[in-house]
Amino acid sequence: MSGHPKSSQLKVHHEDTVAPEDIVDLFKIAFIAELYSNDELADLQSQIQTVKADLYNRDYTSAFGNDSKRIAYCCRWSPSRATAYASLFAHLKEVSNVMRCTDGDKNILCVGGGAGGELVALASLFAPSRNFKAKYSKVATEKYSLNIHLVDISDWSNVVSRLSEAIRQRWLYAGESEFFNIQFSKQDILTSDHMTLGLAKLDFISLLFTTNELFAENKAQSIRLLQTFNQYCKSGCYLLITESAGSYSHITVGTKKFPIQFLIDTVLMGKRGEETNSPWTLVQESDSTWYRGDPQLDYPMKLENMRFFYRLYKKV
Repeated sequence: MSGHPKSSQLKVHHEDTVAPEDIVDLFKIAFIAELYSNDELADLQSQIQTVKADLYNRDYTSAFGNDSKRIAYCCRWSPSRATAYASLFAHLKEVSNVMRCTDGDKNILCVGGGAGGELVALASLFAPSRNFKAKYSKVATEKYSLNIHLVDISDWSNVVSRLSEAIRQRWLYAGESEFFNIQFSKQDILTSDHMTLGLAKLDFISLLFTTNELFAENKAQSIRLLQTFNQYCKSGCYLLITESAGSYSHITVGTKKFPIQFLIDTVLMGKRGEETNSPWTLVQESDSTWYRGDPQLDYPMKLENMRFFYRLYKKV
């Protein structure tokens, strides 16, 4: 690949989602003590600097090594991720259709989803579709559930619990919460078996800004994880992978450097020109997409713009 690919741009607010201000407000509600108490805010800002240094050194184990660090990461970076993911999910109609659960219960696996960006983004699509029905539908329709399984090697249970409670209190009408089910598992995805992950029942898998971490931990096991998806995911399941655009997402194999998306494409679909019997088809892709947030959003910390690549695959 030479030069820089032309970038596309996502909507600041996709009309199918909760508004970006409401998304960042959810984090303000869930972490009000840390963000607005002077004593706790000073500690939070100190923890953020420590986490930033760990991330720069790609020391992910240390970056998320205790609850204070995890909360700091969530407060600082997850609101930006959540607004971007919400716009991306809504932009990808195949993904947004899963969130609406119009034709049955849907099962979702978020790999490395402990920090809450994916969870809040999923809720930002689920809640408006339900609330619209609740307010305007004259015909009683059967309701289906969205079942979300967040798997992460660090213990994000406190963060997930606080965000889940805020989602239920602020975004879901009475009676809707029972259809929005969240499970968090602290486990290493690279050593998890397909039965534990429920791969055969999944409708959607997300690996958002996670593949670099997995390959940094263990390249061989990361490739085996993708091969496990090849073997056990059901026909029609969608797999969405995003990662930073640019050289940060290059991986060394032997003596050569490859863009990580090239390696992922090869594992999931085979070599270019040999995809006829591949387990997955590529539904949509971009090698460079921007999400530039609304600069007027009211949040006590900086909200980042994001440039990333994405691949959306569908199991054959």
